[in-house]
Amino acid sequence: MSARIVALAAGAALLAFEAPAWAAAAADQDDLPPALQGVNVEERLDAPVPLAAAFVDSEGKPVKLRDIVRGDRPVVMSLVYYECPMLCGLVLGGLERGLRQTGLELGKDYRAVTISFDPREKPAQALVRQKVYLQALDKPEARPDWPFLVGAEPDIRSVADAVGFHYTYDQASKQYAHAAAIFVLTPEGKVSRYLYGVEYPGRDLRLALVEAGQGKVGTSFDKFLLTCYRYDPASRKYVPYALGLVRAGAMLVLFGLAGTLAFFWRREIKGGRR
Repeated sequence: MSARIVALAAGAALLAFEAPAWAAAAADQDDLPPALQGVNVEERLDAPVPLAAAFVDSEGKPVKLRDIVRGDRPVVMSLVYYECPMLCGLVLGGLERGLRQTGLELGKDYRAVTISFDPREKPAQALVRQKVYLQALDKPEARPDWPFLVGAEPDIRSVADAVGFHYTYDQASKQYAHAAAIFVLTPEGKVSRYLYGVEYPGRDLRLALVEAGQGKVGTSFDKFLLTCYRYDPASRKYVPYALGLVRAGAMLVLFGLAGTLAFFWRREIKGGRR
């Protein structure tokens, strides 16, 4: 591996772990190495992804994004390229581990989609990666629920631009410079949450899917947790929400008081019948 590729990978890895600083970095791009200038994630919460964007799946069949984002389940989307020497494999590995830890079921509770942003890549390359990660997820049969796609430059760019994922191609190293992030979409295809880095804790990923699912995913307890936790962009995690905890505590006190009053009320009724 050449020194330039090493430097490019190191810079991309730095962006992967310094996501909160991207806004400042974007404002001061001159401080970045030339190959990394323009590489960032511009959050566009609630922005719609282009459902008409056309791709080809790992079996060579044409597919549109609306075939995956169907309005019934949230979708976890990742943008990578299959021949990436370092960062993309870390992103996909972290995503697979996080999905396993959620306790949610691929296909039943959510779908996933991985899109290559290298227009030169072919379905055969997508198939190799898809088999690896579905096998690791113990869902080798779930290709329709986690398709790995390739496509043409206009369609790739339309999706990347919609979610604010900006990457560049370095001619000298023949590699892409890009950040590490995944995107959680609502069932209707709007951006609900950005998760950064190369590890996505199961709790955070589950809460992001429950949040994006708008009541269609998760248990009542998950929905209760969302009143106590909020996503903190600075720490890139779901953290306890003070007001939510106060409300939850007040509800517990209220239920406890109601239970106590009911107990004494029943006791008094029974005593009056004697």
